[in-house]
Amino acid sequence: MARKSALASLVVAVGLSLFTAACKDTKTLQENEQLKAQVADLQKQVGELGNNVETLTASRDELKKENDALQAQLNAKKGKKAKKKVSARGRRRG
Repeated sequence: MARKSALASLVVAVGLSLFTAACKDTKTLQENEQLKAQVADLQKQVGELGNNVETLTASRDELKKENDALQAQLNAKKGKKAKKKVSARGRRRG
């Protein structure tokens, strides 16, 4: 009788351990699926950010060219003005 009881306890313990392992595997699989979805979303966001960086870089380059052209026009206008002669100060005291 003791053998049957020990054997029954062993069977119950093995059954519970298998059930617990199956639950853990299910949880792990669910977590893995969630993580895969998050990774896919992050990869999509990285791609979008890369496109935004390229667009902003192109815009910056265009603005820099426009700024340089305007700066050159401003310098050209400044250069055309006649400079006034600086009058000599009065006598120096020595």
